[in-house]
Amino acid sequence: MVATPIGNLADLTLRAYAALSACDIVLAEDTRVSGALLSAYGLHKKLVSLREHNEAAVAERVVGWLGEGQKIVQVSDAGTPGISDPGARLAATVWAAGYRVCPLPGPSAVVSALSAAGLDTGRFLFAGFLPPKSGQRRAQLEAWREADYAVVCYEAPHRLLDCLEDMVAVYGENRPLVLARELTKTFETFLRLPAGELAERVRADSNQQRGECVLIIDAAPPAPAEEIDAATLSLLEGMAAAMPVKQAAGLLAEYTGLPRKKLYELALKSRGND
Repeated sequence: MVATPIGNLADLTLRAYAALSACDIVLAEDTRVSGALLSAYGLHKKLVSLREHNEAAVAERVVGWLGEGQKIVQVSDAGTPGISDPGARLAATVWAAGYRVCPLPGPSAVVSALSAAGLDTGRFLFAGFLPPKSGQRRAQLEAWREADYAVVCYEAPHRLLDCLEDMVAVYGENRPLVLARELTKTFETFLRLPAGELAERVRADSNQQRGECVLIIDAAPPAPAEEIDAATLSLLEGMAAAMPVKQAAGLLAEYTGLPRKKLYELALKSRGND
């Protein structure tokens, strides 16, 4: 599984070049795209089309070729196979047949966007392409309203503005977003703006509605701390003294609607002060 450039042909790794040089067959989404890449590096290989609709059938042919001792490389049109591109079904079939699948890492739009976004990306969710219809898209966005991690999506340029408007509707004007567009290409653009400003910027500049787009939704801001009055604290302390801390916090959370985790932490603290 060989990652290929997402725009700049100079991003092909030395290992990728070596694998493409040594292989017998290259599996490619669009043989014209991959043919141009190979030609740029002076390589000429047998190209076989592998797309979503024929992946299962081609995977069986690959197992046969591997049995004959042939070396096979899979590439997608750009980026890493299996990441919002064909490849997962092929890998599963090859593993099941008893052969090894080797990753040759390299360009990936999601990782490239995250690396330069300037956000806390210790945890993130890669969501691939969002649903094309607004209602379904808003429902998906709603699931991340309170997410305490960044969410990375791909979006088609002709749907970008509609998607941003849905984000404003779901998250409000101030949720921080990053638009990474045309990564590694001549017109690479990073826009780091609140949702409302980003939507307005894209609406006013049609150039921002072109090319390959990665959208990053920043983590939701922490919820304001809920105040716990003295009477509730006193009740919690009494309950924590009479029963296990976890049980005390759970019962009081059920009764008051206060966060169980917060009550549990306070109960532990009261025990520690005894």
